[in-house]
Amino acid sequence: MASLNNIPKPASQNPQISPKLTNLPHNDHVFVSRRNGFSRFRIGVAGNSNKTEVVFNSASVADVPLLSRSEAIERLRLSRERHKGKQQFLAMYSSVFGGITTDPAAMVIPVDDHMVHRGHGVFDTAAIMDGYLYELDQHLDRFLRSASMAKISPLFDREGIRRILIQTVSASKCMKGSLRYWLSSGPGDFQLSPSGCGQSALYAIVIKDLSPPDHKGVKVVTSSIPIKPPMFATMKSVNYLPNVLSKMEAEENGSFASIWLDADGFVAEGPNMNVAFVTREKELLMPHFDKILSGCTAKRVLTLANELVKEGKLRGIRMRNVTVEEGKNADEMMLIGSGVLVRPVLQWDGQIIGNGKEGPIAQALLNLILEDMRSGPSTVRVPVPY
Repeated sequence: MASLNNIPKPASQNPQISPKLTNLPHNDHVFVSRRNGFSRFRIGVAGNSNKTEVVFNSASVADVPLLSRSEAIERLRLSRERHKGKQQFLAMYSSVFGGITTDPAAMVIPVDDHMVHRGHGVFDTAAIMDGYLYELDQHLDRFLRSASMAKISPLFDREGIRRILIQTVSASKCMKGSLRYWLSSGPGDFQLSPSGCGQSALYAIVIKDLSPPDHKGVKVVTSSIPIKPPMFATMKSVNYLPNVLSKMEAEENGSFASIWLDADGFVAEGPNMNVAFVTREKELLMPHFDKILSGCTAKRVLTLANELVKEGKLRGIRMRNVTVEEGKNADEMMLIGSGVLVRPVLQWDGQIIGNGKEGPIAQALLNLILEDMRSGPSTVRVPVPY
């Protein structure tokens, strides 16, 4: 067997491995960088800040370095440091290593976890506001229902999971952000059946969003991506490829989100939010939850909306089938979810909704949910002991 000394060095250590660049205009400049054994060339015209990065697949398999454990961990750390996204990951719990880490480089899950290669996992979330977890219990109940539907037995009982989630937020020191958590059938092998997995796995992560909140009105389009069947749409599983493609479709069309219709052509939901309307008769409408995900934030908004009924701003609240025509002719349309809270929709497929401006009911509902997050009852706010 060949020794490790005979394995060729990675391209980053081998100056002889270099692709040829020809036929470039005389005023083009080539900027060369090397990363993980592959050569990267940024080509730009002098005086022009726009550069095109070209990744040359010049390295063969033999050029890939064999890393020690410490080298792999160091590369994970450097990879995290290089990536400057719009979110910070402050703490992670993993039942695999049985504890909490605040090192982003250690926030990984095994590749043989069936959630990774088979999509056999469920997840949920909760907002962190002023040191309180908002609607933790409501989300946790849905989380466990999803796990039951996915035939995943939790590693801990409900109270045990709840304590782990609160402790993870406490370790993060995060006062405002979000908690996201997963239950998978666990690591074990690469088979289809989870029978080879020793036990399920629980993961949780605390995220701080660096982007400023944005509640301005948005555009939406009708999704051409098929909606998930009710059995899977009502379960919050990690199988989000249809949701991702739906979101990408919207962005490709200059919109914020796509709207799904159900099998009968009625309005269903967005890729990760519910949809609601205000009719010209000042009635708040929302589609039934029987074929779509039962949104915790949407249900809370429906409860808080009763205040607007008492104030005379709304005449009533109803859950029923909503046609596309009704939706597009509504006075107001809005997206509701834990990520967007309440986001007004100004256009749908290019058609103006109402007067084309953010409506008063959407704004009133947003104010109610924000107030509830800051000073609502103990049933929706769980204090975090930092």
